[in-house]
Amino acid sequence: MGRPDIRVKKRLLFFLVCFEIFLVFIVFRVFYIQSSKAEFLQEKAYEQQTRDRLIKPKRGDILDRNMNDIAKAQTVCSISVIHAQVKDEKKVAEVLSQKLELDYDFVLKKVRKNVALERIKTKVDKKLADEIRELNIAGITIDDDIKRIYPYSNLASHVIGFTGKDNQGIIGLEAKYDEYLKGKQGKILTETDAKGVEMKNGRESRVEPVSGYNLVTSIDINLQQYAEQTLEKVVEAKQAQRGVIILMNPQNGEIYAMANKPDFDLNEPFKINSEELESLWNSLSEKEKNDYLNKMWRNFAINDTYEPGSTFKVITSAAGLEEKAVDLNSSFNCGGGRTVAGRYIKCWRSPRSHGTLNFVQGVQNSCNPVFMDVAARLGAEKFYSYMGKFGFDKKTGIDLPGEATGIMHKLEKIGPVELATMSFGQSFQITPLQLLRAISSVINGGKLITPHFGVKIVDENKNVIKTFDYSNGERTVSKETSDKMKEILESVVSVGTGNKTYIPGYRIGGKTATSEKLPRKSGKYIASFIAFSPAENPQVIGIVLVDEPKGVYYGGQVAGPVMKELLSNVLPYLGIEPQYSEEEAKMEETLKIEVSDFKGKKVSECKNELTKMKINFDVKGDGEIVLRQFPEEGEKINITSKIVLYTQD
Repeated sequence: MGRPDIRVKKRLLFFLVCFEIFLVFIVFRVFYIQSSKAEFLQEKAYEQQTRDRLIKPKRGDILDRNMNDIAKAQTVCSISVIHAQVKDEKKVAEVLSQKLELDYDFVLKKVRKNVALERIKTKVDKKLADEIRELNIAGITIDDDIKRIYPYSNLASHVIGFTGKDNQGIIGLEAKYDEYLKGKQGKILTETDAKGVEMKNGRESRVEPVSGYNLVTSIDINLQQYAEQTLEKVVEAKQAQRGVIILMNPQNGEIYAMANKPDFDLNEPFKINSEELESLWNSLSEKEKNDYLNKMWRNFAINDTYEPGSTFKVITSAAGLEEKAVDLNSSFNCGGGRTVAGRYIKCWRSPRSHGTLNFVQGVQNSCNPVFMDVAARLGAEKFYSYMGKFGFDKKTGIDLPGEATGIMHKLEKIGPVELATMSFGQSFQITPLQLLRAISSVINGGKLITPHFGVKIVDENKNVIKTFDYSNGERTVSKETSDKMKEILESVVSVGTGNKTYIPGYRIGGKTATSEKLPRKSGKYIASFIAFSPAENPQVIGIVLVDEPKGVYYGGQVAGPVMKELLSNVLPYLGIEPQYSEEEAKMEETLKIEVSDFKGKKVSECKNELTKMKINFDVKGDGEIVLRQFPEEGEKINITSKIVLYTQD
């Protein structure tokens, strides 16, 4: 056999070099995979060999200040199908469509879908899920799920908010405190073969979910119910577009109640609240539907701005006193209006006038020329600085998403006319909460507090996890000015335009407003009233707004009686006892009676008894027997108060 020629040797050398290069590549590739891709490939292999099903955590509850549930979680189930384990597709579809009341073809299509796990229905009642589980049909799997329940349905709906399909917060407190409430998902891990079929002797491991924490709020369910019932009554009676009531502690910013009407059912947040629109709903475009839902969910108290009108005169008054531009005895003259930079601006009393009056009388009578004069003495720059001090150029910091800020002129755009109209609450816009916060500082000694709902986070055993702290802004006015303003505003209720809110035995301060909406001369108004009590040491402050009331629209006549009815319930509930003068003690509405026990009696019998005693009452529910009552037996109430009888839970 002859020696190979040079061409064969070259060929062999070439193949040898290529082989060595290939070996080196393989070595480096193995090294690369082992060092850089090992963890990734292990996870992929684990995913192929196992199937994981998520377990939703229990979402934390939302509680009122007395630890009553406002939002809570209920255990339900999710029904799913594992395609690889299904033996009889039609049987599975037939059973699930019947049990879950779903369309057969819809279910069959899902059953035939070639995916690892297909959800058929969530939020299924546990009893029904157990019935399906007992049938032991191959391919059907049932997991625990969580459903959000709102025991009071519409109560504080714009404040509480609601959750989505995955139990994440959508609006309101549910969204704001989602990180505390949501908890952490768990998993069920099951070994499967390459086809995704569960192995007979395979292991199953479970990673338990972590429940969310509970949120304790400053809301008081009873005060919220007072506010909502009172507001609903005036909105319906005056055929108004909408209304708002806020009740707050002016000393620390804790909000006891925030009511918006119309509202919506938190258990069915996508159900529209207009019968008229419901008939047209299917003809609307998706954009139109979304726009309406967003409008329905808007919280007028913080999301929308309006011209405050005469309630803003409290701010002008406080700034004037603080800067010594005016004192209690300063003299003014009202001739029915003022001419400012060639423009005649009327007093609300025009063509009549208030004549000569001092500053206190100007506030009592809400005389526009008085406040125009005060603002002119302050000057645009100083007046504008107080707008900032009182927080109208920034958010209040309330713990709700979507808060709006005030819409104001820039300083360089404020001429004599703008300054005059701003003095009595026109030509700029703020939110109701911004105004309530600002006036709180006027009556609490000058502290610009932060309105809020969140008080603390607690676990299932009520152990405190976190307490929320809220800082105060800069001081707005001195204690001396604050004390003077409390006295003046108390006189507005006792002898001035706010007399409709007078309650015997209670010292109440307040201010009315009738705001004309834009465009001017549209004939549309917002009637409002802000009040606080006790005047000497305010423990509660409230605002009532009624948007576009029909007929009489003046703030004192529309919102004043609403505030009186509200405070008549709120003040005794807060433990603020009336202090009657000799004259007040003889008045019919101050006479006390002791509440009888109506529980277990027939409604007709209770009605006859209360009618004979000339006591107001309201029956809630359609039952024939009284199950509970408010106030309770033995409590002493004013003879003009109302007793509520409940015939169902």
